[in-house]
Amino acid sequence: MASERVGPPLPWNYEQRASELLTGAASVLDVGTGGGEVFGELVQVYRGRAVASEEWEVNAPIAAKRLSPLGVATVRSRSANLPFRSGVFELVLNRHEELDPLEVARVLAPRGRILTQQVGRNNWRELRRFFPRMSDFGPLFEKYIAGFQAAGLSIVQAQSFDTQEAFRNVGQLAHILCVAPWEIPDFSPLEDDLDALIEIDRTLRTEKGIVLTESRFLIEAERTNG
Repeated sequence: MASERVGPPLPWNYEQRASELLTGAASVLDVGTGGGEVFGELVQVYRGRAVASEEWEVNAPIAAKRLSPLGVATVRSRSANLPFRSGVFELVLNRHEELDPLEVARVLAPRGRILTQQVGRNNWRELRRFFPRMSDFGPLFEKYIAGFQAAGLSIVQAQSFDTQEAFRNVGQLAHILCVAPWEIPDFSPLEDDLDALIEIDRTLRTEKGIVLTESRFLIEAERTNG
């Protein structure tokens, strides 16, 4: 397990809402499917046309192998530049992957919906004083809402929530930072960043582990124009 949630749970359930939307959609695109783990569970009994996209060359073949037996076509492409015709998907799903609101609106059919869960700006904010170069992707929650509205979509729901998660020890945290290199560019746990990790262990460790803020937001929007 990467971490354990020790704060209140998210007030929404992405997988449950995605499943509900799938029941009324004849076609679906999962943007940035990763290895297809979550999407594979969602489409177990889906009978519509399902497509997944994935940019990373390591994940794309893994996703294809997992999703192909479920009737899902996997396409390797950038998430912000979708290689699909306009208006072809009744549902677009996106979990923790970059997106371009204009591109999402373009591929959505009339009355089609986008459901996205993203990492919020406050995520792991406690680490910033130890790593001043930590990435800041800006106010994506507000940016995506405005972007969807500008693209002609109506916001169905938009929620942002911060809770807490605990890492067992600094070694587990260092491992996660290594496999998520976008969080702290050029992270070097055994060299340049070793002193920072030691200081984190000294100042942030509690009986629950190293407790950090987990920041998430959810947006659901509908294409209301033709």
